[in-house]
Amino acid sequence: MSQLHWSNDLDTGIVVIDKQHRRIVDYINELSAAHDKGDASVTSHVLNELVEYTLSHFSFEEELQEKANYPFLKAHKRVHEIFTRRVAEMQKRAANGEDVTDEVLSMLKIWLINHIKGDDADYVQSVKNTPGLEEPEEKSGSWLGNSLKKFFR
Repeated sequence: MSQLHWSNDLDTGIVVIDKQHRRIVDYINELSAAHDKGDASVTSHVLNELVEYTLSHFSFEEELQEKANYPFLKAHKRVHEIFTRRVAEMQKRAANGEDVTDEVLSMLKIWLINHIKGDDADYVQSVKNTPGLEEPEEKSGSWLGNSLKKFFR
């Protein structure tokens, strides 16, 4: 299966979110490579890591939106919940021995790009307009910097 390539039109302008999205793309590509090699053990391992990382990204993103008083937080959470349920169903099928990797990869590639360009692009201005949330790397001690440590160390 073909690799997913990051393009600048996927950048949100929020450095930490863009880094997380790029990491998800890396995981998708690792999953694709493992599947192409036919290594079921590595494929399963990478799939689990991808799901775990994506769920922590969702939590981080939702907390960021909450701090920014993003008016559509509930709807955004709902989108995450629906996606999470779909992935959980696929994981259950995989645990029962079904090879769902092609289906997962196809869904992830389409969903991620649409989600970044649509749902995620929508909250960017709320975050950028909230003092202390815009660039965590440059503001150690900020809420976002502390949350980064909590979620990704």
